[in-house]
Amino acid sequence: MRALKLGKAFTLMESGPIVLVTTHDEQKDNIMTISWTMVMDFTPVFAITTGDWNHSCAALRNNRECVIAIPTVDMLDRVVGIGTCSGKDTDKFAKFKLTPVHGKLVKAPLIKECLANIECKLIDTIEKHNIFVLQAVAAYIDPARKERRMVHAVGDGTFIVDGRRMDRKKMMASRLPDGL
Repeated sequence: MRALKLGKAFTLMESGPIVLVTTHDEQKDNIMTISWTMVMDFTPVFAITTGDWNHSCAALRNNRECVIAIPTVDMLDRVVGIGTCSGKDTDKFAKFKLTPVHGKLVKAPLIKECLANIECKLIDTIEKHNIFVLQAVAAYIDPARKERRMVHAVGDGTFIVDGRRMDRKKMMASRLPDGL
């Protein structure tokens, strides 16, 4: 083995799926790209990491709700573009030709072009680490969408695309919740 710069260690583990998080601040909708996500429980509870560097963070703190939208590989350039401009001075829905769809339980919009959308309520914040813990309250998937491969950020400007799925459900049956 050879040494890896400690500053690059996160690139070995970061590769969770990139998500788009939408918020509404009582005036307008916004979208931020998040690559730091975590599934915390089967219930489902999720965590994302964001902070004041993202314009949407204030809306998330104040309204305590958002939508996690799951884009696919055909949306990669839009996803990166969303993450490299600010909602402070950009209407990201218009700029990236995305369609907002009213949610049922939160004011933040779903994104029609995404494979899936999860309406969430903020249930906890770990300020020291800018971690926002979210409880899913509704979820949707587009079964007609042909492209289903998700994208994962490595953290250095490169990405990994989902590949072949490998089924081990029988081996894991005793550890999975009923209905999966």
